[in-house]
Amino acid sequence: MYKIKNLQWPLVLGLGALALVRPLMSIIEHQLGATGPASVPIISTVVISIIWVAVVGLSRVALPVLTLLFTGLTYAVLSIILSGILSPILTGELQGPLAMPIAIIPVLAVNAVWGLVAGWLALLVQRARGVRRPADHSSA
Repeated sequence: MYKIKNLQWPLVLGLGALALVRPLMSIIEHQLGATGPASVPIISTVVISIIWVAVVGLSRVALPVLTLLFTGLTYAVLSIILSGILSPILTGELQGPLAMPIAIIPVLAVNAVWGLVAGWLALLVQRARGVRRPADHSSA
């Protein structure tokens, strides 16, 4: 039985925080009055995903799918917090999921799916590299 306490939490938190590059790029772009191509958020998501998959897939992380699932959830929570802190400062009013709490569930769900997909890709990378984990014989 896999337990979330067995995850490498510093790695989860670090990779989740790394993804904050996405909203920070958007904030900087907005503050500068610049409008980049619509593909920038997509490209940044792909680059972050590649980094997540590479870091986890090229290491011996024992639970790659759970690790990146929780990385996606960590990013979601951090981005919600960041939005709650920065939106009143930058726009004068609370915006984002905290302004409409029903939006928190889809934010968590979308980022959980992002993490799951990246986790499965990382697992495939590990398996292609021949990384095998011993069977879990611990009690539940």
